[in-house]
Amino acid sequence: MATISLRNVRKSFGTVEVVKGVSFEVANGDFAVLVGPSGCGKSTLLRMIAGLESITDGDLLIDGKRINDVPPDQRGIAMVFQSYALYPHMTVAENIGFSLDLKKIPKADIAREVGRVAELLQLSSLLDRRPAALSGGQRQRVAIGRAIIKQPRVILFDEPLSNLDASLRVQMRAELQKLHQELKPTIIYVTHDQVEAMTMASKIVVLNQGEVAQWNAPIELYRHPESTFVATFIGSPRMNIIAGRLDAGPRFVGTGWSAPLLGQNLDGSVGQPVSLGIRPEDIRLVDSSTDADFDATVVIVERLGAETYLNVQQGSDSLLVRLAGDMVARPGDVVHLKMDHQAFHLFDTQNRAIPG
Repeated sequence: MATISLRNVRKSFGTVEVVKGVSFEVANGDFAVLVGPSGCGKSTLLRMIAGLESITDGDLLIDGKRINDVPPDQRGIAMVFQSYALYPHMTVAENIGFSLDLKKIPKADIAREVGRVAELLQLSSLLDRRPAALSGGQRQRVAIGRAIIKQPRVILFDEPLSNLDASLRVQMRAELQKLHQELKPTIIYVTHDQVEAMTMASKIVVLNQGEVAQWNAPIELYRHPESTFVATFIGSPRMNIIAGRLDAGPRFVGTGWSAPLLGQNLDGSVGQPVSLGIRPEDIRLVDSSTDADFDATVVIVERLGAETYLNVQQGSDSLLVRLAGDMVARPGDVVHLKMDHQAFHLFDTQNRAIPG
């Protein structure tokens, strides 16, 4: 296990800067996830931590020691790639034990360690197979086994589940969490899937265009996003953002409706344009317009069994509402909607959160 610190780390390819002064810390034994849209720099950051890419500027430290110029094989880091990168001519046992074989470890010791890792990853019955005879999930477990047999201080994962189908991704997420609980390595995991990030991470680093938008525990990012980018990226389905302005009270004024801003101290901001954020699960149906904040027209109904999503139109705003799965609604229906006024998020014209 190890503590990893990035201090104003930058990476340029020619004149193009792709990582722009990134700073964050991963504590000893943490499961940290780097998440963000494609092209935000997360895989480049991971490769710099591994030593596969040079650092243009800034410092990378492991346990307080600067390792910018330390070769990859001397960093105590193992990496699991998206493509598995298994040797097709080797058996599962040979793939897992390959790094120990390179170090000329005695065969009996390698066999013992391979057996221990295989049992941990439920691969014991597959040790004589070759990769072509394995499923995607089994190949991924072999790749993980090859990483953990070296007993690294840090394990890096570069979108390891993106090639798997939906049900297998859920299974592998659970297996990775159990693996972390048993071995307690420091893990840095890259994904563009915020559901993976929310379900596995002890700390999430949200990246946007080569910069850290925010980093914190998953529930803190969900409850207290510092920008509309984080607010709409973290949480599934995404937060609704509604343009409007502040009025005396204070109140938020939208298109043909308004709502009180409970517990907000916004003196001196009356008349200012703002955006209101509200999550789909914080909007509910009511029986009449009298009890509603506004009426809206149903555009699309998405039934998922346990829950139903309504895409509705209110003035120029399109909103998503998350409801119980047995509700009855059809496209074209007018519905009465009430929001949880305690669950509002406010953002300024620079898309930054306004403190309450």
